[in-house]
Amino acid sequence: MEELSILWSFLEEYLVSLYTIAFWIQLGILVVFALVAGLIKRYWTKKFMDDEARLSGARKYLLTAANKIIFPFSMMFMIMLARAAMQTFDLETIILNIVVPLLFSMGLIRLAVYSLRRGFTPGPTVKAMENIIVAIVWGAVALHLLGWLGPLHEAMDSLAINLGQTRISLWSGLKLFFSLGILMILAFWLSRNVESRIKKSPYLDSGMQAGLAKVTHFILIIMAGLMALNIVGINLTALHVFSGALGVGLGFGLQKIASNFVSGFILVFDRSIKPGDVISIDNKMGWIEEMRSRYVVMKNREGVDTLIPNESLITSQVINWSYDNFNVRIKIPVQVSYDDDPEQAMELMLQVAQQTARVLEDPAPACRLMAFGDNGIDLELRVWINDPHMGTGNLRSQLNVGIWRIFKKHGITIPYPQRDLYLKSVPPVMGMNRP
Repeated sequence: MEELSILWSFLEEYLVSLYTIAFWIQLGILVVFALVAGLIKRYWTKKFMDDEARLSGARKYLLTAANKIIFPFSMMFMIMLARAAMQTFDLETIILNIVVPLLFSMGLIRLAVYSLRRGFTPGPTVKAMENIIVAIVWGAVALHLLGWLGPLHEAMDSLAINLGQTRISLWSGLKLFFSLGILMILAFWLSRNVESRIKKSPYLDSGMQAGLAKVTHFILIIMAGLMALNIVGINLTALHVFSGALGVGLGFGLQKIASNFVSGFILVFDRSIKPGDVISIDNKMGWIEEMRSRYVVMKNREGVDTLIPNESLITSQVINWSYDNFNVRIKIPVQVSYDDDPEQAMELMLQVAQQTARVLEDPAPACRLMAFGDNGIDLELRVWINDPHMGTGNLRSQLNVGIWRIFKKHGITIPYPQRDLYLKSVPPVMGMNRP
């Protein structure tokens, strides 16, 4: 309770000024200058930031950074001028003295956090986190400048419980939360930068790049957690309890999560599947876009992303169309009439294949007579491609249309099922006169 009384004494010192004329003058100055600074920021935004999407490079950074600090800095300079004028008339400026460093620290914090945010992938979540971080850091700085941080810290630290040899207070909990949050942000930022550098390396294939990026990400996250515990002062031997609880959790309900996590590392290091590979699983075909710690992102020809758990790729049968190389053979079955020359039809089919852009010259296209069917002669065109990620259905359609056109031009007939019916005898119909 002593700490709370000290905090109240600080508050009471400033509440006394409510009964002075200087307080209302300073309050009016703050309201007017806040409106003027808001108008200045609005004009700046309309003048320079309307076409923000067209800005790029250093110009975009400078204009956006100025947009972040123009409100607090413009208001601060106006308040400094007003403070100087009031001091010439021996008027009290205690509130203005407090607001000036608060506005200055707000501008610096917003600029620092914006510069740090530029290292992350842009998005609404990142922008929202920027505002939250600015508010938290500025709140802490404001409490420090007002002299309230010390008493507040002592009051929060007095609210504590003891768990064995570990003392846990409200202050240590908040300290752990914010330390872990800041270190995690730095870990993600470092991980993303390391991953981008790894992907630019010409000496590593895509599978090894994904593996190193995943290991780096995992190590940085673990280091961030351990450093946060060390900052708070929690003994790392207390983690034995957590490890026991984690083992119980794995035994009861987290098997799938752990299995997918471990399977992700297996896929990376045995290099059976890597980004860019074309695979088929459960009658779904697509190419690997990303390899995450829990799942793999597979994009199909329709542009749909399918999230496949890593465990499914380990335990299920997967067809990797590009495991060794990207060469894939496509078969086009065609049937011609018995009245036509099959050798001529085969030559025409090869001619169509040679005129198709995606068909490889080596291995060369081939055509085979497979069987003598009920309705015609079964032929099969076999071609090779090296871009299965571009799809096979469109190639089949292109070849079939080309074969139909060239057969029609040369009089080759594609038969259709037909049956001949022979009647040995006709039974008599009741009611008809017999001859």
